[in-house]
Amino acid sequence: MITARSVVAFLLLTSIYAQKPPDPKPAAPQENTAPANLLGRVNTQAGEARRNENIFINALDNNAQRESSIRLGMTATAISEFTAASRYFGAELGVAPINPFHVSATKAQSALHGNLFYTHANSIFAARSFFQVGGVLPARENTLGGRVTIPLWRNAWLGLDGSYDSKRGFVNGNILVPRPEERTCLSTNASICATINRFFQAWPNQAPNRLDMAARALNTNAPQAIDTSTTSARFDQVLGKHRITARHSWTNQQVDAFQLVAGQNPDTTTKSHDARLTYTFVKSARTNLDATLGFVRNSSLLVPEPNAVGPQVQIGTAFDKLGPASGIPVDRVQNRYRLGTRMQHQAGKHTISFGFEYGRLQFNGREVSSNRGNYYFRNDFGLDAITNFRLGNISRYSFAIGELDRGFRRHEYAAFVQDTWRFSPALTLTAGLRYQPQTGISEVNNITPIPFNCDCNNFAPNLGIAWRIPRNLGLLRVNYSTQFGELPPATLQQLRWNPPAFQKIENQAPPFLNLLEGVVFNPNGRAIFAALDPNLKTPYSHQYSATWQLPLSARKGRLDLSYIGSRTWKLLYLLYLNRALPVPGIPQTTATINDRRPDKRYFDYRNVENSARAYYDAAKATYTLTSNNGWLIDVTYWFSKAIDTGSTFVSIAAGDDAQQGHGQVADNVSADLRGLSNFHQTHSFINRVSYQLAYRNALIRNWRASTVFVAKSGTPFTVITGSDGPGLGNVDGVSGDRPNIVTPEILGRTISHPDLAPELLPRSAFAFIRPGEPRGNLGMTTFFRAGFRNLNASIERRFTLKQDYAIAFRAETINGLNTPQFAEPVADLSNPAFGKITNTLNDGRTFRFSLSLEF
Repeated sequence: MITARSVVAFLLLTSIYAQKPPDPKPAAPQENTAPANLLGRVNTQAGEARRNENIFINALDNNAQRESSIRLGMTATAISEFTAASRYFGAELGVAPINPFHVSATKAQSALHGNLFYTHANSIFAARSFFQVGGVLPARENTLGGRVTIPLWRNAWLGLDGSYDSKRGFVNGNILVPRPEERTCLSTNASICATINRFFQAWPNQAPNRLDMAARALNTNAPQAIDTSTTSARFDQVLGKHRITARHSWTNQQVDAFQLVAGQNPDTTTKSHDARLTYTFVKSARTNLDATLGFVRNSSLLVPEPNAVGPQVQIGTAFDKLGPASGIPVDRVQNRYRLGTRMQHQAGKHTISFGFEYGRLQFNGREVSSNRGNYYFRNDFGLDAITNFRLGNISRYSFAIGELDRGFRRHEYAAFVQDTWRFSPALTLTAGLRYQPQTGISEVNNITPIPFNCDCNNFAPNLGIAWRIPRNLGLLRVNYSTQFGELPPATLQQLRWNPPAFQKIENQAPPFLNLLEGVVFNPNGRAIFAALDPNLKTPYSHQYSATWQLPLSARKGRLDLSYIGSRTWKLLYLLYLNRALPVPGIPQTTATINDRRPDKRYFDYRNVENSARAYYDAAKATYTLTSNNGWLIDVTYWFSKAIDTGSTFVSIAAGDDAQQGHGQVADNVSADLRGLSNFHQTHSFINRVSYQLAYRNALIRNWRASTVFVAKSGTPFTVITGSDGPGLGNVDGVSGDRPNIVTPEILGRTISHPDLAPELLPRSAFAFIRPGEPRGNLGMTTFFRAGFRNLNASIERRFTLKQDYAIAFRAETINGLNTPQFAEPVADLSNPAFGKITNTLNDGRTFRFSLSLEF
């Protein structure tokens, strides 16, 4: 009898995978566009496991990139050659460069070719995740699609492709819920209890079933449906030295999100159009020209699930919060019209390229900020968060009202020039310059003025040397470049939530039945205010790398030794000002926070500024072997360190960034937040092995089997007090306070397993800051979550039917060893489950099968 266990054993023993291991060079450059953030995508060939979807990603802005960098870390990448036509901000960390948007040429097609494919995954082949209670519930994934290239007339052809991906099933996850004896209101007021009891109904009516993890831990399941469809059409016409290429692609994804807690995640619709028209003129073998017109449209619609309770409700971190987040709903559309040219000419030993791009960005939408209301119950008033919730004692309530629709516009420019000089057969020099000013945005209806015009001195040089060392000592590549990031519209558009068109309030410790007590609603009323530093600049990075390709014989493969480094300046940070201060005669309590703020015109005053820096260094070794007997081997190890002062290269000082990484006080924030970056990993290892069987037996020969194994150190995390209340935090109105460390011997520990976590991270090692203390002495990112281990494997074969017809079969396992990647422990010192690991970042082992017909 064939079982799932025997299938796994066979796959592992035969070292399976389906394709040649990717070249150790950086990922291919991406076209310069704003891709849609799609859920449910897994890069299995890079060794990624299926992420645990219980940790939901808000599919906007940079949230997917941020979550991936914390969960998986980054990939140290040595750029073989910087080109001025491309942008490499973050590329040293593995982010694919952004290339010009010209449509690349393809080989002429004179006959009908194509394929049809079908891929299936089913829960009957899936293993339980580490914490799962009960069996795996039914789930399935079906993907079908095809591609065809059709000759039209002489030197003209049409390419069509499309796919449809349907995911149906259950998301399994751990949540923190009230215990049965806690599901009662303690208030004596019937009106308060009516609301509290309604909130209680949002959590599953189930008792905690993972008491080994935490007293309130419940492992449960919720259905989710994701439908993703993609289509693409491409037309090519070659007329002698002239070529015209037109391409249009379309993506549509609809997510009926899982709800382990009623209404916790928004339902999402994402759509993307990408249309391009490229003209190419090949004057000669030495000279060619590309010119492209393009239009890209991305739209995102995030709406609350129908069973949501309405406002966002947070009970410290003792229970999973009721949602969705305060920024939902969102209806955003981004249009970008573009024009670009690029010319390349070879003159003797020089290859010169230059070009320019122009874009017009439209950023339209209806976006909220706390318009549904936010309840915050915390450890405060001498009680824990759970008791305060049951009594209706609110620590903070925020709410907003005002005009929500805005339309922003921006002009975008870029120009570049580069010279590649083949100085001698052994030495090639490269020098280039890219100019890309960062312009501001304007609001079409003059509702929201944006006081930022242009950062116009963004000149980015690049230099490179490729030297073939005499005496057969190999090839040495040394490169340097300055690279600029951007000031995203999502950062600048935060000013839409300022008076007079919008008023966002924050009421401290209000009565439950009169949440807006004392609030004055008018265009000039007190409000939370967002501002841009008058000297705001574009973040930029100095990147440098050196790679020595050692000369090994063909049979022994190739060894690359690299150093990668970067220094990044002027990273964006959202600084919280106007914090409450100690005032003689006024008690330092939550209720007096707004009375103790220096500027009574505002609650929070949030200023976007360039106050953060980041540093990255890595040493990397890569060995590759392609043998004649069917073996393909790629082994890479790197040792790295990433440090920042409160912000990373993915931070935009908006959205989710506004809720993370606060300095404990408003002064000397960089020193307070300096520490390891949240994606830092000391050790990383990737091993790809592929082998094609060459036996004569017709049933065995030509099968290709491969594996991808990844092992990385855990990323760091920070312990917080979890409350701003007296005796826990500094009562300044801003979260992010950290405790005092009283047992410094535990600093730097890796919290590796649920059974060991409470011992490795004991509550007794910390103490809350005392009343009057402005900050705790514990640093940022001083502990590490468990490392990441994952094996993906696959096997495939192509069966030739007759001339030009074949069938290809592929089977793969994701997380083949069913290894859990543990999340960080509960790091909120005020949480009853502090120090306990309650979740994983990946799913259990799954299998996927594919069949395709080629013609």
